[in-house]
Amino acid sequence: MTRRRRLVLALSLAALASAACSRGEGEQARAKAARPPAVAVTAAPVEARDVPVEIQGIGNVQASATVSVYSLLSGQIFQVRFKEGDDVKAGDLLFVIDPRPFETALQQAEATMAQHQAAVSQAEANLARDQAQADNATIEEERYKKLVQGGLIAREQYDQIMTAHKSAVATVDADRAAVANAKALVQADAAMVENAKVQLSYTSIRAPIEGRTGNLLIHQGNVVKANDIGNPLVVINRIHPINVVFAVPERFLEPIKAERAKEALAVEATPQGQTTTARGALSFVNNTVDTTTGTIQLKATFENMNNALWPGQFATVMLRLRTEANATVVPSQAIQSGQQGQYVFVVKPDATVESRPVVIAFANGPITVIRQGVKAGERVVTDGQLRLVPGARVDVKAAGPTPPAAGSRNPTPAPTGPGGAPR
Repeated sequence: MTRRRRLVLALSLAALASAACSRGEGEQARAKAARPPAVAVTAAPVEARDVPVEIQGIGNVQASATVSVYSLLSGQIFQVRFKEGDDVKAGDLLFVIDPRPFETALQQAEATMAQHQAAVSQAEANLARDQAQADNATIEEERYKKLVQGGLIAREQYDQIMTAHKSAVATVDADRAAVANAKALVQADAAMVENAKVQLSYTSIRAPIEGRTGNLLIHQGNVVKANDIGNPLVVINRIHPINVVFAVPERFLEPIKAERAKEALAVEATPQGQTTTARGALSFVNNTVDTTTGTIQLKATFENMNNALWPGQFATVMLRLRTEANATVVPSQAIQSGQQGQYVFVVKPDATVESRPVVIAFANGPITVIRQGVKAGERVVTDGQLRLVPGARVDVKAAGPTPPAAGSRNPTPAPTGPGGAPR
């Protein structure tokens, strides 16, 4: 082969190699341009955990008992034996009304009773004396009756003896009536004495219940009226235990009744503007639904030993129906709604996403419990769903662990299932 022909062959091979390289680079560029870039998203793992099923409401704190203390007597306040805001026990002395007029009335009643008791003794003595005379007159009448029957004395003499006997018997009957009358007077006096003692006892006004005193509305030296309704001396509220009254939609009535039949239902209450949570139990379900609001009134009782709850406060209330064990949980922001229902984007091992329909049990604030559609260990997209389509490639940024279920520290709306009822 000549040198010229070898040169032509070499140039031809170089041209073919260059053309081949140019075609490969062009195809790679076109393929790269045709494939969209990965979508940046955040994702969180699907977890299995125990989730409380709770109903949230706003409640009003009420004292378990409230008593307005009034005076049963008219008189002057002699002493005040407590300070405003003191905790008192049932029977503790609160006020003393000037007792002197009532002590005098008691002494007068006792003196009158003593006088009538002496009259009873005198009447009984007279009865004993006249009874003896009547007995003697009876004996005389029987003796003279035999004599007159035997013709030993005149009839006129016997008539005098019989008249004396009848007079003695009548006197005894009168004495018995006098004794009964005197005893009746003593009984009336005893009632008067007892009434005077009761009136005197009313001068010491004592706490009818255990609780905390409020404002002192009547001060020492003031004159009060008996049973002056509307003007109490002080108001006592029992705050140990204490109640929280709240209402929930009537659709929750049946689940509440069903769960309450199994066990006592726990309730947590957090006063508005505070972080302290009180724990108690559901103690009352009203016997009627309020037709104007469509709600049922509930009441929870709290021991309140740390005074976290105060009468009149508003509080966020969490009624726990039960705990959903080993529930499948995803962050609530992962749930999307479409024409076919609710779905989530699941991140597959090849860094693409799959649109998967899900069946929701209930939402509990930052988390949602899934009945069907995903399983623990999978990852779901929590942010960036608007840029996704099924099969899209994703660049996953970790979103952190699934947040805890809503509770007293982070109250959320009432959890619901299909039809709006707790599941």
